Amino acid sequence: MKIKSLRPLLTSVVLAGFVGVSDVAVRSFAPQFQSSAIAETMTSEKSEAEKHIEIITKNKGQIGGGDQLRRWFFGDLMPLGVQPGGAGMVVSLYSKAHDVTFSYCATYDVVVAVKKGRVVTFAANEVK
Repeated sequence: MKIKSLRPLLTSVVLAGFVGVSDVAVRSFAPQFQSSAIAETMTSEKSEAEKHIEIITKNKGQIGGGDQLRRWFFGDLMPLGVQPGGAGMVVSLYSKAHDVTFSYCATYDVVVAVKKGRVVTFAANEVK
């Protein structure tokens, strides 16, 4: 009779132990899943920025390119220099996060040149 009274107690201890062990097992695998999700997010962000750079490069010289530049790279552009070109002067804007320099003409709101890396002044034939 005493064994029967211990059975509910032993059952609850075994269940609690099982839940504790399974929780530890699940938590030990969770960082692996989180790191793969973070890696996928970073690659998708990279490809998204690369797509934007390709679109701006394809549309350079067309009115509205400056709007795309401001929209997609808001807060990321650092002015490097000013030089004659476009309809007067153009500004070289550098994106440190993506290591790309854009030459921007504010008069017509166009991007006139795009180059990989940090470029203070573009060649005169590229920004005319």
